[in-house]
Amino acid sequence: MNDRVKALAAALIRNFNDVPMKRLLREPLYDATGARLARGTAASKLGASIDVVAPGKRGCPYHLHYAQEEMFVVLEGEGTLRVAGEMLPLRSGDVVFIPAGPEYPHQIINTSSAPLKYLSISTQESPEICEYPDSGKFLAEAMAGDSPSFDVIQPKQSSVDYWENEP
Repeated sequence: MNDRVKALAAALIRNFNDVPMKRLLREPLYDATGARLARGTAASKLGASIDVVAPGKRGCPYHLHYAQEEMFVVLEGEGTLRVAGEMLPLRSGDVVFIPAGPEYPHQIINTSSAPLKYLSISTQESPEICEYPDSGKFLAEAMAGDSPSFDVIQPKQSSVDYWENEP
């Protein structure tokens, strides 16, 4: 490959079989490995990751996005989509669409005895507010490129008066 072809490939192509995976373990409920795929590419409005959830575990907390939409493509295995207070079965080949907003809090749970592998795709809207109904907290985040320029997670009831500490 010449230099231009190499540069184009580096900016436009990721193979999820070749990326280093990072483990997220928080017993007793969470155990997953994953890798962000879009970081360092030419993508500016799309995010993607590959996720593998261990049997009987969850990949992330039950949450909802106020700005970002998400899509999940189940590549291998079976599990459950916890969404809007309901439990929906998932299996290889399923494509899940989660619009932004409070109507669709969601979480993928591996309810099987084998690994559950899926591709996560999302819009990269910024700023973003993410709410966690089980724990009563929220995340407020604004991105500058691949890094947060503002990032705070706190309980919903920890707000202050609009005028606090203002001159």
